[in-house]
Amino acid sequence: MMSITNPPPFVTTLDIRSIRDAFPVLKQQVNGHPLVYFDNAATTQKPQQVIHALNAYYQEYNANIHRGVHALADKATMAYEKTREMVQTFIHAQHVEEIIFVRGVTEAINLVAASYGRTLIEEGDEILISAMEHHANIVPWQWICQERKAKLNVIPISDEGEIDMEAYHQLLSSRTKLVAVNHASNTLGTINPIKEIIRDAHHAGAVVLIDGAQSAAHIPVDVQDLDCDFYCLSAHKMYGPTGVGVLYGKKELLERMPPYQGGGEMIREVSFEHTTYNELPYKFEAGTPNIADVIAFQHAMKFILEVGLDNIAVHEQALLAYATEKTENLSFIRLIGTAREKVGVLSFVIEGIHPFDIGQMLDARGIAVRTGHHCTQPLMARLGLDGTVRASFALYNTFEEIDQLVEGLNKIIRFLK
Repeated sequence: MMSITNPPPFVTTLDIRSIRDAFPVLKQQVNGHPLVYFDNAATTQKPQQVIHALNAYYQEYNANIHRGVHALADKATMAYEKTREMVQTFIHAQHVEEIIFVRGVTEAINLVAASYGRTLIEEGDEILISAMEHHANIVPWQWICQERKAKLNVIPISDEGEIDMEAYHQLLSSRTKLVAVNHASNTLGTINPIKEIIRDAHHAGAVVLIDGAQSAAHIPVDVQDLDCDFYCLSAHKMYGPTGVGVLYGKKELLERMPPYQGGGEMIREVSFEHTTYNELPYKFEAGTPNIADVIAFQHAMKFILEVGLDNIAVHEQALLAYATEKTENLSFIRLIGTAREKVGVLSFVIEGIHPFDIGQMLDARGIAVRTGHHCTQPLMARLGLDGTVRASFALYNTFEEIDQLVEGLNKIIRFLK
């Protein structure tokens, strides 16, 4: 990945106009202005082929999967399992049964905490997370540590928003049983050196969970090359539907873990005296799943692969470099998170103006940004902030939209002064 300290030329090889045409929502006006959507770290917009796939399922072959023998059930099952195969390809997993469908990264982390944590974390063990984690990668581990009488340790970060790797190495010990960190920060955009983090954790005998919510749509992911034990992603941050996510887990670990929920599909045989469990991946997929959205997710991944993750990365890095240069020239802006390696996230504050007020005034100009603590309150406390304004970029964003953001910020300052 390119660094914002060595920005690429502010050009792109992508046909952004045709890409934008694939997203119906971008054609609208908000408050009398063309929509500028810079809230992609919260959720990305959906291309037409994803919307069409959702409609097609309900209009043409709506049926429950796996257990039916009729034509509609068979078609739905085949489409559902095709998405599993596509996820395997997308993240380069070794086995298709290592792909578990969940509602999102939050559920994926809770699944690992409840199943792996309650089974294999013991009194006196330690779990290691970083100071920049989303609440979803903090709270489940707090619960497990309280329940199992384990200890939660936190890797500090620098003022620039980078993990202190020296401190990480000092915190690692034979007591460390699990390390859980994000691939990229939702608040700062920092891309963490997860390959080194994973390697060193394994040397200490720990397993590693990676929160990939902010990375999978922006940079290539190869779970075998990374050698992570668990990797989590959410479809709705990858141009796919909400309510769908993936837990990747190494097969040997998943086989050791008990089911997360009880019900249909996760069983092999049930009596009132005894229950045996289904094989992977179905052991972790109790009940009727979110069929339509899982099927539509494959079309989001196809869209990403057709555009090309390398092309997406180049374009988004160009956007980030351009936005960084433009906002650094504004005397009233203080950028938050200046790591050397970042995805397309630009967080900032304006002294004396609450982030919420900035967000509302930008919305009046049709510019959608995120404001607040971004579900990273411990990170905000570390940085001495109540919150930030966050502009996050996707492949359909343009340099002209960044100019509109900068113009909007200048007008806000002139209006308030």
